Amino acid sequence: MKKLVIAYSGGLDTSYCAVSLSKEYDVHAVSVNTGGFTTEEIKHIESNAYKMGVTTYKNIDAVATFYNKVVKYLIFGNVLKNATYPLSVSAERIIQAIEIVEYAKSIGAEYIAHGSTGAGNDQVRFDMIFQTLAPNIKIITPIRDQKLTRQEEIDYLKSEGIDMPWEKSKYSVNKGLWGTSVGGVETLKSELPLPSEAYPSQLEKEGEEKVTLTFKNGEFIALNGQENKPEVNIENLNNIASKFAIGRDIHVGDTIVGTKGRVGFEAAAALITVKAHHLLEKHTLTKWQLQHKEYLSSFYGMHLHEGQYLDPVMRDTEAFLQSSQKMVSGNVVVSLKPYHFSLDGIISDHDLMSSAFSTYGEENKAWTADDAKGFIKILGNQNKIYRQVNQ
Repeated sequence: MKKLVIAYSGGLDTSYCAVSLSKEYDVHAVSVNTGGFTTEEIKHIESNAYKMGVTTYKNIDAVATFYNKVVKYLIFGNVLKNATYPLSVSAERIIQAIEIVEYAKSIGAEYIAHGSTGAGNDQVRFDMIFQTLAPNIKIITPIRDQKLTRQEEIDYLKSEGIDMPWEKSKYSVNKGLWGTSVGGVETLKSELPLPSEAYPSQLEKEGEEKVTLTFKNGEFIALNGQENKPEVNIENLNNIASKFAIGRDIHVGDTIVGTKGRVGFEAAAALITVKAHHLLEKHTLTKWQLQHKEYLSSFYGMHLHEGQYLDPVMRDTEAFLQSSQKMVSGNVVVSLKPYHFSLDGIISDHDLMSSAFSTYGEENKAWTADDAKGFIKILGNQNKIYRQVNQ
């Protein structure tokens, strides 16, 4: 039997794929942890995988890889799609796809399967990564190709002696390092909000709590003075902030396949980190650095969302973003409150808001009144010429 690797999540779709494909192929299941999985959950997924008839199961810990290859640049770019969404799920799908195809090549698999339907974004991301990195490995997608309904999948599994509680939960939740997506009947329409109970974190704390995020060259190196790897700091910040039910919102955007999509999300650590980092940049970068970063970061986030991660323009943009972070170091103090947070201020050796030069609107120490008059006259010269010529 020919060797096949399946991207296995343990849900209904991938379970159907594992059972049906095991009749024709030597199936090797793999899942990729980009944050959010406990040891117990991974063991449960592994146990179910073997019940589906797979030959082997492997879980790949890719949290650090996810941070270093993607999340780091999303922070450098302060990327929020449509000024709202930190690309929680779309970002991690890219790394999951890369890890899966590399694993498939390492064991000599001739086929890769995934459980995407033909209606969403993930099919594009997975297929593009697979066909780019391993053009000789054939992609198999039973759910998409057979246009299967959930009930048809359940009926098939029951006929194969696998009778598990496949009833669809009221809300679909996908948890990762960079946030948790939440989908439900409300997000299928345009007018309804998600109820509070749909979000995985509920309000546990009242009052206010201050936290200090320390950045070095743009990277989140310490939380409340405790140094750690950035991905660990993100997880620890999320554990603190989620108790205030911070980071809830609904994202509306354009899918890769041309439709509009709506999804709820909870991303306390992602939103706090991005906003804190952006505030530090406002103090430490020049006007033109900030301006050019803004549109390049927007392009970076869009290309990532669209599955274009492997295009060389992404490495070019990452090089710019990395270079822009040389002076982005310092502390940012954030106040956490029920359902929201506020940025208090920053302390940095590279703060360009230096009193040695001027105090905005109050006094200057670097130019005279005549200097100011001459500067303003020249600055307005073109406007004056245009108006006089065209009156």
